[in-house]
Amino acid sequence: MQGSKLYVGNFVYATTDDQLRELFAEYGEVVDVNIIGNKGFGFVEMSSSDEAEAAKEALDGTEVQGRTLRVDEARPKK
Repeated sequence: MQGSKLYVGNFVYATTDDQLRELFAEYGEVVDVNIIGNKGFGFVEMSSSDEAEAAKEALDGTEVQGRTLRVDEARPKK
């Protein structure tokens, strides 16, 4: 992984920044959480690419509140 920012999708619309921060904090320091509206997706930035990779490997495909998370490296803005 090159970056430390992750795309996180398919979570419950009511999920809060704090809930995502808590979920990802198990894998390292969470620098920033940005949920996009109430659309069930957002971005989590970790303090290093190694931590981001660990979180991605651990959380992609796991079930949280009845939804299967999709976690991947965030693509740079165009």
